[in-house]
Amino acid sequence: MMLFSPTLTIITVVYNNVRDIERTLLSVIHQTYPHIEYIVVDGGSNDGTVEVISRYASHIACMKSEPDDGIYDAMNKGLAMATGDYVLFMNSGDEIYSPETVEGVFSTVADADIYYGETELFDADWHSLGLRRHAIPERFTWRSFRYGMNISHQAIYIRRSIVGQYNLRYRLSADIDWVICAAKRANKSVNTNRIVAKYLVGGMSKQRHWQSLKERFRIFSKHYGLLPNVFNHVVIAVNLIVYYVRHGKTND
Repeated sequence: MMLFSPTLTIITVVYNNVRDIERTLLSVIHQTYPHIEYIVVDGGSNDGTVEVISRYASHIACMKSEPDDGIYDAMNKGLAMATGDYVLFMNSGDEIYSPETVEGVFSTVADADIYYGETELFDADWHSLGLRRHAIPERFTWRSFRYGMNISHQAIYIRRSIVGQYNLRYRLSADIDWVICAAKRANKSVNTNRIVAKYLVGGMSKQRHWQSLKERFRIFSKHYGLLPNVFNHVVIAVNLIVYYVRHGKTND
C-alpha cells in the first residue's frame, strides 16, 4: 500500500494525429495508479482525432478542442486547467512505459520536487530504437542539461507548484527552458532508475532541426552563460562524433 499518493495531472496535446492518439490515451487510462487527473488539449483536429478522444471521455477530466498558437500554447492551456500535485506531459504518439509505471515512480521516494527516468525510442512503425543517446544523470539539477537534454520531456514528473508557463518566444525548444526553470526551483530530484516513457521520434524539432538547434543554443546561453555554452557545445560535438564513429547512429 502506497503511503505517498499525490495526484498526478497528465496532459496530452494533439493535433490531427488520429493514427497514434489512441495508443497514448490507453497508456494513461490503463495505469494502475488511481490518483490521475487526465487533460487532453486538441488543436482543432479535423481528421477523426476528436472522435477517438470522445470514446474515452469518461476517463478524461478536462478536454478542450480549439485552434492554438502552436504546441507550447496548447501545453499552457493544459497547465491552466491542471489541479494535480505533479504534472507530466505525454503528447500524442508517446506512451507511459507500462501500466505500473506511475505507481512505481511515486513509490521510489516520497515528496520529491522532480522524478525522472529513462526513455525508449520508437520509429513511426513502432519498432524500438533503443534508449536515448544521452544517458540520464544519476543526480539531476538545473545544470544537468549543459551538454544536451539528457531527460526526455515525457520522462519527467514535476511538482506543479514549481512550474511556470512555457515561453512562447521559443517555437521548438521551449520544453528545455521550462524544465531548467523548474529545476532551478527544485530542492529534491529523484532518479527512479527505470524506463518510464516510450517516445515516438520525428516531431517538429526533428523536422526543423536547424531552427531547433539555434533555439537550444539561445536557451542554454541564457541559463549557463554564452562562453561556457560555447565550450559545452565543443564537448557536445566531440561526443557526437565519437558516438557516431562507434555506433553509426545518433539517437537522441
